[in-house]
Amino acid sequence: MSIYLQITLLIAVFIVFVFAAMYFTGLGLRRVCFKLIAEMEEAGAFKASKAIKLQDERKNFFRVGTGNLRPRALHLLISDKLVVKTPDGKYYLDKEKLAEMRNNIHKS
Repeated sequence: MSIYLQITLLIAVFIVFVFAAMYFTGLGLRRVCFKLIAEMEEAGAFKASKAIKLQDERKNFFRVGTGNLRPRALHLLISDKLVVKTPDGKYYLDKEKLAEMRNNIHKS
């Protein structure tokens, strides 16, 4: 096998590996998002008075890796405006945005 073919294959394998890692991380993040939504629904956190406390940052700053996706998933839900943060640091679901998201999921 020529060196050029080996280099090309190595680059192709690396690209496939990077895309697979991104894909599986995305699936994990999606799963955690749905778990957070289910947890908030179970608690009935649909308005500020019923808001619940959630972990929004890593507990151990020096922990490296993607083991704890909850803070990242929570920030994703906040940026999509599905979750609202109260001034006292608690979180609740926006019912209208949640219904809109579920309709979009069922359409596709």
